[in-house]
Amino acid sequence: MTRRTASRLCFAVVVALMSGPALAQTYPTKPIRLVVPFPPGGANDTLARLFAPQLTATLGQNVIVDNRGGGGGNIGTELVAHAPADGYMLLYTTNSLPVAPALYAKLGYKISDLAPISLVASFPLIIVVHPSVPAKNVKELVALAKQRGGLNYGSTGSGSLNHLTGVLLNNLAGINNVHVPYKGAGPQMVALMSGEIEMGVANLFTAAPYVKSGRMRAIAVTSPKPSAALPSVPAMASVYPGFDTGLWHGFLTTAGTPPAVVSQLNREIVKAMQSATLRDALLNGGAEPVGNSPSEFAAIIAQEVEKYGKLVKLSGATAD
Repeated sequence: MTRRTASRLCFAVVVALMSGPALAQTYPTKPIRLVVPFPPGGANDTLARLFAPQLTATLGQNVIVDNRGGGGGNIGTELVAHAPADGYMLLYTTNSLPVAPALYAKLGYKISDLAPISLVASFPLIIVVHPSVPAKNVKELVALAKQRGGLNYGSTGSGSLNHLTGVLLNNLAGINNVHVPYKGAGPQMVALMSGEIEMGVANLFTAAPYVKSGRMRAIAVTSPKPSAALPSVPAMASVYPGFDTGLWHGFLTTAGTPPAVVSQLNREIVKAMQSATLRDALLNGGAEPVGNSPSEFAAIIAQEVEKYGKLVKLSGATAD
């Protein structure tokens, strides 16, 4: 090898080693796509569209929301999982993500194909009953279920967090409540208010107006502590310690994205959550703003993959 060739080789190596940090230092230099793996109009879409202008302002590049619904969130998730690892495609999703590996026999991605950035909000689910059901609290509800050989409870679909919450309650309480899946929260609420089903597991934000109007009775929230939206409703954890099947929202990107870029995104997302617009939207929706580190978010996802894997197996649910 000549001296000139060796010199050129050394230069190429130095450039290659410096390219990663250089990219991170100049990020972002073009618009960023924020993929919401669900159709427009839902809570995910609404909150993503509140985050987008906040991040646009702080990152100095347009953050464009891109709804890619379908497949229970898997179509949009797969898109981000297989994107270039450069931080220009983000995912705004829920804990349908850690449920998916157990629910779907075939996925076009692995959880490890994604890099967590930050958990941004947690939303409790709520256990509600028709006003004709005499139970006023969890212990009375369990006693009634044992007396009747089980109650009918509605969810937003087979394998949903609502469904798996009912499975967990059955398992911990030793009861045999019967699952009745509906195609979304609207039909589920109608069925409960009409008395078609005795009990439901619902999103707190969806059910709260009906609870306040007396059209259904709240039994407990599924978060570790009571919600500020309905502070008088106790947490399931007060009867069954560790009971936690709340919904969350969080940001991820493609695995392999430079750590400096992930850190920058984490800082800006946590900063965006301090805006009055976002905090009010989260709190008014019954959510608790979170904002944590990528490693903390990764640990939560790993725990939930294990937890919901067991519950899906107990439920026998499948989406294929």
